[in-house]
Amino acid sequence: METSRIKEPFGDRVFNVINYLLLSAFLIIVLYPLLFIVSASFSSSDAILSGRVWLWPVDPTLEGYQAVFGYKKIVTGFINSFCYTLFGTFISVVLTILAAYPLSRKDLYGKQVIMFLFVFTMLFNGGLIPNYLLVKELGMLDTRWAILIPSALSVWNMIITRTYFMMNISDELLEAAKIDGCNDFKFVWKMAVPLSTPIIAVITLFYAVAQWNQFFSALIFLKDPNLYPLQLVMREILVQNQIDLEMINDVRGAAAKAGLAELLKYALIIVSTLPVLAIYPFVQKYFVKGVMIGSLKG
Repeated sequence: METSRIKEPFGDRVFNVINYLLLSAFLIIVLYPLLFIVSASFSSSDAILSGRVWLWPVDPTLEGYQAVFGYKKIVTGFINSFCYTLFGTFISVVLTILAAYPLSRKDLYGKQVIMFLFVFTMLFNGGLIPNYLLVKELGMLDTRWAILIPSALSVWNMIITRTYFMMNISDELLEAAKIDGCNDFKFVWKMAVPLSTPIIAVITLFYAVAQWNQFFSALIFLKDPNLYPLQLVMREILVQNQIDLEMINDVRGAAAKAGLAELLKYALIIVSTLPVLAIYPFVQKYFVKGVMIGSLKG
């Protein structure tokens, strides 16, 4: 049997061609800078300074990555960022769950008032100077706690998580658990959390990316360079062009030193981006489901 196909109208074909052309152009615009940075990070410093790098690496070398891991400030910043991301994400996820679950319960007294106070902080805040004075009075200035505590809870993520609990954790399930002798804390960790893997994976990704990319809090609250996260070290190198070439090991020749700072920038961008890219594949399958279910806020 021959299957009959509906002939596509001429207007639709023109639209599809234009659509594909525009999307291809946008793809090239977005993708080319990324490819250029990757290629430049594997190219020699002479090729970068002379402008010979366009798409593929020229005179391939790992000199840039050797310089990255030979620069003490970068290694220290990378370790600090990893610690801030690990512990900061854990603290943020725990606080979000502890705030979202009670607000999802219908029997919470004063729920509307508490929810209003949370939402109010999304619209109004004290500002930079009051926040700085608060951190100072709490004794967290120039400590790691200044990075972990002030921005530990995102109200937006809490609202999404609260909505997910309201839609997926039924009152009947809670009543059945209480009949079996389960208290509220056990119900949260033994029932609510395992049933909420998609939304927890999503907010974990949100918090991890925010913590990894955070630099403004460190810029305001930290003075000790040994506490600087990687993003603040990158700021000194990429924006302020501050780099002590004497701290880099195994650099040959004065000419190589002249182009090493430029090469270091591209390699550093790749190194700082890889951890975030490595996390995403593990939560991708939960991402759409968690965001869509939690996006209906009531």
